[in-house]
Amino acid sequence: MSDKNFLKGAAVLGAAGLIVKIIGAIYRIPLTNLIGTEGIGYYQPAYQVYNLLLVISLAGFPTAIARLVSEKIALDNFKGAQQVFKISMATLITLAAVSSVFVFIFAEQIAVSIGYPGTSYSLLALTPALFFVPIMSVYRGYFQGMQNMLPTALSQIIEQLFRFAVGLYLAYIFVGESLPKAAGGASFGASAGGIAGFTLIFIVYRLNKKKIDEKINLSKKNVEENWKRVLKRLFQIAIPITIGASIVPLMGLIDAKLVSMRLLAIGYSEIEATDLYGQLSGTAQTFINFPQVFSIAIAMSLVPTITESFTRKEYKMLNMTANLGIRTALLIGLPSAIGLFVLAEPIIVLFYPGLGSAKHASVGYLLAILAVSVVFLTVVQSLTAILQAVEKQKIPVKNLAIGALVKVVLTYILVGMRSLNVSGAAYSTIAAYFTAALLNYIDLKRKTKIDIKLRNIVPRPLAASLIMGVIVFAGYSLMYGFLGMKLSALVSVVLGVVVYIIALPLTKAITKKDLELLPKGEKIERFLVKLRLMK
Repeated sequence: MSDKNFLKGAAVLGAAGLIVKIIGAIYRIPLTNLIGTEGIGYYQPAYQVYNLLLVISLAGFPTAIARLVSEKIALDNFKGAQQVFKISMATLITLAAVSSVFVFIFAEQIAVSIGYPGTSYSLLALTPALFFVPIMSVYRGYFQGMQNMLPTALSQIIEQLFRFAVGLYLAYIFVGESLPKAAGGASFGASAGGIAGFTLIFIVYRLNKKKIDEKINLSKKNVEENWKRVLKRLFQIAIPITIGASIVPLMGLIDAKLVSMRLLAIGYSEIEATDLYGQLSGTAQTFINFPQVFSIAIAMSLVPTITESFTRKEYKMLNMTANLGIRTALLIGLPSAIGLFVLAEPIIVLFYPGLGSAKHASVGYLLAILAVSVVFLTVVQSLTAILQAVEKQKIPVKNLAIGALVKVVLTYILVGMRSLNVSGAAYSTIAAYFTAALLNYIDLKRKTKIDIKLRNIVPRPLAASLIMGVIVFAGYSLMYGFLGMKLSALVSVVLGVVVYIIALPLTKAITKKDLELLPKGEKIERFLVKLRLMK
């Protein structure tokens, strides 16, 4: 039952995440064409600060809330689960207020300190989001702990829709005044989205409150702990996760400062450095974030599901779910990496036609490098979720910190080489996530009872992905001569999806047993049997 809950939860969050990313891609394309890579260079560093502060105020808490709520429910203690929710809410409101006020007061100083003075408008525009998004995360963690992913999914979609509409409108209004102000208008979209997402999930909670109260009344093992003990447990789980989650945006923030500093040191002007950083983080990185929709959905679904098995000491189910989680991550990460690598420049031309041929080539090159990191990033996220669920939350922190140190050292060295310049930061990203993934895997094998069998997990998804990559490359090469780059890229993306779907059952990367765990899996199975792709 746990595996079914896990895959259903991952499917709901994955579908919502896909919608969110499509909206985000639609948003980023006209935004980049409107304000250019220089404008994105003002917009993106503010987001690095925003992401870091957001992580500090909330990253560990949704996971901690989901885990504690899942534990209480597994023990039939619904009143205890509600107590976790109330204490978490009071805590996050306090942290959100502190972080939003801090940025509002010190926006100009923060912008100067990271080397991009023009980002101060964007930082100010993000302060409402710093208040509302953490509060929204309490509701998300609570519902996730109950293995109900729908409220999180709906709030994510509404949040992104408002971000798109408000951000693009304000960027259009202010672009005539200055690029920094236009970037600030675009940034305010995140605040509008945060307020809208919070409003929706609050309404969903109120509509479900009667059912929650009924479950509390029917529960026979209701126990409320001392609030200090609950708070202590919340922080014991949340702090290591928060530190670990802070490392990625911190890496981004260090990148923003370090890349700028090293580019200036080898002779680039401030505007050129801002433009190159915009190509890396605001354009190429956008497509690397896309597969994370599914890997994050997998990670979020793994925590409550594995926590349930761990709490009940059902170690066979725990192992099955953990292996399924890693295999699912690879089924997403491997084809994404190969597809992005093969079609890097054509994808940039397709989505950002206004950049010009020189930038198409340079951004495409950055995307091809970053594509390799997708595999390691998806594995890192799933391994981290598994370790967090079995009370080993400090291990991923240590390993990601080591990966971050590798990135900082390599970024400093490689970006300082004029022949590599900004691409050095992309190479260092691969090294960082590879290091963290390898160390997580070694520690999982050594320090838990979980046995991830890579020899059984990797070959078939890899075979399906390579088949897709070869056919897509051949197809694109044949079509390019008479369809042109943009249309060939579009057809090749569709071709890749179709080929991969066909290759999965043919290589037995997915089986009938897997399909039974998916929503509407029986219908999918019958369809594949009818097409003779599955016996």
